[in-house]
Amino acid sequence: MSTITNYSDAISELEQIVSQIEQSKVPLDELIGKIKRASELIGACREKLYNTSSEINKIIEDIDHKDDSDRDAINP
Repeated sequence: MSTITNYSDAISELEQIVSQIEQSKVPLDELIGKIKRASELIGACREKLYNTSSEINKIIEDIDHKDDSDRDAINP
């Protein structure tokens, strides 16, 4: 799976590919390559979203844990 460094750039490229295909601007000989690239971008974006979601959830858990610890320290 291809990794992406910039989610927005990947989405823009994906939108461009979709637009080209929808407008029949992709020669048949290039269609498979475009579809493969779109598939790579979709997979990479999903991975980026999953990783970001996991990171956010971890931060929230850390905040909740800290709040519980602070509460326990104040009310022993």
